Amino acid sequence: MQPGTPPTVTVTPLLRTAAAYAWRLLVVGVLVYSLFAVLGRFHEIGVALFLGLVITALLRPVADVVARGLPRPVAVALTLLGSIALVLGVLTLVGEAVAGERTTLVREFRTGVGRIEDWLEQPPFRLNPGALSDLQAKIGDFLTSHRSTLVSTAVSGAHQVVAVLTTLALAVFSAVFFVHSGDRQWAWFQKQLPGSVRDRVAAGGRAAWRTFTGYTHGIVLVAAVNAVLVGVALWLLGVPLAVPLALLEFVAAFVPLIGSPIALAVAAVVALASKGPLVAAIVIGLIVVIGQIEGHLLHPLVMSWAVRLHPLVVAISVVAGSIAAGIVGAVVAVPLVSVVWSVHTALRDARAAAKETDAAATPPGSDSDGTDPSGTDGDGTDPDGPGPEAPRSGPRPPTT
Repeated sequence: MQPGTPPTVTVTPLLRTAAAYAWRLLVVGVLVYSLFAVLGRFHEIGVALFLGLVITALLRPVADVVARGLPRPVAVALTLLGSIALVLGVLTLVGEAVAGERTTLVREFRTGVGRIEDWLEQPPFRLNPGALSDLQAKIGDFLTSHRSTLVSTAVSGAHQVVAVLTTLALAVFSAVFFVHSGDRQWAWFQKQLPGSVRDRVAAGGRAAWRTFTGYTHGIVLVAAVNAVLVGVALWLLGVPLAVPLALLEFVAAFVPLIGSPIALAVAAVVALASKGPLVAAIVIGLIVVIGQIEGHLLHPLVMSWAVRLHPLVVAISVVAGSIAAGIVGAVVAVPLVSVVWSVHTALRDARAAAKETDAAATPPGSDSDGTDPSGTDGDGTDPDGPGPEAPRSGPRPPTT
C-alpha cells in the first residue's frame, strides 16, 4: 500500500451474510407488524373471515355430497340450514337441562357451600367460622354500592353483543359464497397475479387449504371426543350440569393445551359445591387423564393429515396469540402457524423438485448452458478459438 492511500476495510463473509439477512428480516418484520396493525384495526372482519373459512372447511364436504343429487345452490342452502338447526338444537338442549335442574341446583349448591365451610373449618385449613358468610355479605354490599357502575358496564356490553352478532352474520354470509363457489373465487384471484408467481401461489394455496381443513376437522373431532368423555364421566359421578359442562369442554378444546384444563376446573368447582371434595378430586384427576389422552393419543392419530407442531411451538403460539388478540388470538394462533409452516414447506419442496427436474433435463457431462466441461463446443471446436480451423500459411500442395 502506497503512502497516502486509505486503508481498505475487509468485511468477513459471515458479517456480510448476517447483514444481508438482517435487512431482509427487518423488511419482513415491518410487513408483519403492518399486517397485524391492519387486522387489529379491522379485527371484526378478520375474525368473520376466519370463522367463514372454518364453516367452509366443515360444510364444504357435506355440500359436495348433497350436490351430487341436487343443484349446487339448493345443496348449499340445505347444508347451511341443517347446520344452523343442529346448533340451535344443541343450545336448546343445554337450556332445557339447566332449566330442568334449576331447583335441584339451588338446593345442592346451598348444601354444598355449607359442606365446604365445615370442611375448611377443620384441619389443615382451620378457617374461622363464618368467614365465607362474611365474604358473601361483602360481595352483596359491593354489588349494592356499585349498582350504577355495573348497569353502565352491562349497557356498554350490549354494544359488544351487537358486534359479536354482526361478526357471526358476516361469517355465515362469507361461508355461503365460499361453500358455493370458493374454487372459482380462488381461480379468479390467481388470474389477477403476474404469470411468474401463479404457480407458487397455487402450490402455497393448495398446501394452506389442505392444512387448514385438516386442522379444522381434527380439532373438531378431538373436541367432540373430549366432550363425550367429560359428559359421561360427570354423569356417572352424579355431577349436575353434565351436558352444559360437556359443551363447555367442547368449546374450550379449540384452545390447545389450556382450554380443556380450564373447562375441567369449572367442572371441579361445580362438583365441589354439589358433591363434595372427593368427587371434586376425581374430576381434577380427569384433567390429567384427558390431557394425556388428548396429547398422546388423539392429536398424533387425528392430526396426522395436518402439520404436526412441537408442543413448545404450540404453547408459545397460544400465549403469543392470547397476548396479541385475547381469546380470539389464542384460537387462531395454532392454525395460523400450521398454515404458514405448510406453505413454507410446500414452496421449499417445489423449488427442490424444480432443481431436480432441471438437473435431469441437462445432458450428462455438460453444464446448464449446454457447453462441454472440457472447454470445447459440441463440434470439437474451442469456444475461445478463432473458428473451426485456422487458415494455413505457406505454399499450397500442387494439384493434378
